[in-house]
Amino acid sequence: MAPFDVATFDNYGTLTDWEGGAAQFLYELALRNGDATLVPGIELRDEWETIQFDILGREYRSYKRVLAESLRAVCANHGWPYDERLAEEFVRSMRSWQPFPDTYPALLRAKRAGMKLVILSNTDRDIIEHSLRHMRVQFDDVITAEDCRVYKPSPEFFQQALERIGVAPEKIIHVAFGFKYDNAPAKRFGMTTAWVNRHVEPRPDGDPVDHEWRDLWGLAELADGQAVPR
Repeated sequence: MAPFDVATFDNYGTLTDWEGGAAQFLYELALRNGDATLVPGIELRDEWETIQFDILGREYRSYKRVLAESLRAVCANHGWPYDERLAEEFVRSMRSWQPFPDTYPALLRAKRAGMKLVILSNTDRDIIEHSLRHMRVQFDDVITAEDCRVYKPSPEFFQQALERIGVAPEKIIHVAFGFKYDNAPAKRFGMTTAWVNRHVEPRPDGDPVDHEWRDLWGLAELADGQAVPR
């Protein structure tokens, strides 16, 4: 396999703890509303993500509007009152979500080994800019849904991203935690795919990936292995 020039990433869920951040926000909202059922936060997150995925497939709107519409639907499902201030709270919460402990050291090691790092993210610029501060890594580019005016897994997003990166797909490894947003469409475009399986989940049927790692240290080791000795 030829060396990779570029590693591309889904940010939320792969580099930044999206699942934990969203689960915490939604569970705190349930507590605030005195919800008697109090299902685990991760179940609320799964409910919200299913709703969000449907909204992302519709006509483009800002990610802040996607958050607002999906949160309104979750509140309606549980009988919680909703107003736009809750959506603003969700955005502020997202801006504070932290990277996984391995994100900074593993990406720094990959970058020092000569690999370019590019984020491909379903978000708005003024949200991800905060995530970049938390990660403290200098990325070579950050491509958002706001830039492309479309969301992953749309082929148009990946087409625009590849044109902007300017590197042949076979020289790119796409690193992500999710199949439906990232790994499956990246594979269709000829990119090598790496699944960051932090929760040791079973691999979905019909969704092959080229690499499976528990964390980002797999990328660091791959980058080191292909680095040209000095």
